[in-house]
Amino acid sequence: MDPESIRLSTLVVDEAPESLQFISDALASERVQLFFASSSEEALRQFEREKPRIVLADFATRGMNGLELMDRVLASDPGTEFVLMAGAEHSETALDAIRLGASNCLYKPLDAANLRLCVHALVEQAIERAKSFRIEQELLRTFQFEGMIGRSPLMLEVFSKIRRIAPHFRTVLVTGATGTGKELVARSLHGLSPVRSAPFAVCNCSALVETLVESELFGYVKGAFTGATRNKQGIFEYANGGVVFLDEVGELPLPAQAKLLRVLQNQEVQRVGSPVPHQVDVRIIAATHRDLREMVAEGRFREDLFYRLSVVEVTVPPLAQRKEDLPLLLRHFIEVYSTLFKKEVSGMTRRAQLRLLAHSWPGNVRELENVISSSCIMAAGTVIDLPDLPETLRTAPPSPEPESEELLTLEELQHRHLVRVLNRVRGNKAQAAEILGVGRNTIYQMLSRWRIQADSRSEQ
Repeated sequence: MDPESIRLSTLVVDEAPESLQFISDALASERVQLFFASSSEEALRQFEREKPRIVLADFATRGMNGLELMDRVLASDPGTEFVLMAGAEHSETALDAIRLGASNCLYKPLDAANLRLCVHALVEQAIERAKSFRIEQELLRTFQFEGMIGRSPLMLEVFSKIRRIAPHFRTVLVTGATGTGKELVARSLHGLSPVRSAPFAVCNCSALVETLVESELFGYVKGAFTGATRNKQGIFEYANGGVVFLDEVGELPLPAQAKLLRVLQNQEVQRVGSPVPHQVDVRIIAATHRDLREMVAEGRFREDLFYRLSVVEVTVPPLAQRKEDLPLLLRHFIEVYSTLFKKEVSGMTRRAQLRLLAHSWPGNVRELENVISSSCIMAAGTVIDLPDLPETLRTAPPSPEPESEELLTLEELQHRHLVRVLNRVRGNKAQAAEILGVGRNTIYQMLSRWRIQADSRSEQ
């Protein structure tokens, strides 16, 4: 719909016929379609039937007062613009109305110019929101990439890397926290590769029972063990010519890692119970939320396998590092789940959006998707509001008490921050110096000074 053609449905609630006529005449030139009610009961029936975007209600409404009516209306649809009309003697009531969610309050006797100005502003806001919605839709289409959504520099870099890798890769390691979308990266690599029409086989390594890992990956022959009543091909044979996605590859036991290395080196698999190797031609994408380098150092992951898998590495950033993508992801998931649940949910209130922006999202995009799915189910009106969010998100996280904060010297703060930066860049002192805005020699001097201090403390 063209935003400029908008005519907002507006419900006017007042028991005085002359007031209804006055409002009708005053708003004749505005882009509104008026409906009238003379009591709160009639107003609620009209509200359910017409779904108006604006409600103009007299405080002294028959049946229940204007504040009570507002509570019912906003509980039904928090996106409604509610304007309370009250006498000057109700100035404190007007302030309460604004605090509780009213868009405006007009004092009686009404002034036609003020009334038009108020309604005109609400119509203009609706037009701006419609334009913003259309822009968001265009942005959503623009910044969708193979099922992933993002316009942050971090995600655009991921998309660019996938485009460069997809035509050529044999092995790729996809790293990132749980819920960041590692499987979507794997599917996009397959979808843009020369073998896009060949199988894409998914194996969740963390879900495999240790005794069955090898038979699932490499297959088995009849009689190899009790219950092996027929030959069975493993996942690599099944995906021959295509792509195998090994999700959570860090969970593989060491014996299976050795056999996986053989697949990578020789492109052949050997079924359990068979001496005969089978040639396969597969591309392998491995994903993990673990630090494989740390696992190699601890002897829990084969170093030679790690270097084979990590010829090319794609790191998917956590949602907390790409908060600028949150509005697009919200729009996307609201569309998906409002359609799935057959509900007319078109958006989210500002206060609900602010609460989501303040959340740390430890579960990343998967957590966000679950939140929006749940909120779409709970939403009674056309927009998601705070009460529709899961209970853990309805209240802001408590701020830490100043008394409970650890008091540190400036030198100790410098030390901790340097260690944090060095950990992030995996010990690269040149990169750490660039991030901190100091020379590399300064990094060495700081580390040397703290090492000397630590040694002196240990000798005491």
